[in-house]
Amino acid sequence: MSLITTQYEHIVLDEANTPIISGTNMKVIELVLEKMAYGWSPEELHFQHPYLTLGQIHSALAYYWDHQEELDQDIERRLERVDRIRQSVEPPPLLARLKAKGLI
Repeated sequence: MSLITTQYEHIVLDEANTPIISGTNMKVIELVLEKMAYGWSPEELHFQHPYLTLGQIHSALAYYWDHQEELDQDIERRLERVDRIRQSVEPPPLLARLKAKGLI
């Protein structure tokens, strides 16, 4: 895999220009989504991902804030894709049984 360095010490771009945390396979956007979804601080992100250093985490968050518009558009595209996939897939039979029993 060919990686492109950035001005951020711990962030590289892969072949698709997706920012990832250097030395890992974690995308910056994945870490940012966890911060958004759970409200986790950098310290909590480190607790949840002990293989990441606080430097890597802060670098990823700095990259996000400096490229917020671009990454927010990427998040939106990904969510739209998930919605399209969900709409095209039949619900599993278990879901129908649970609904029939009033369990969900």
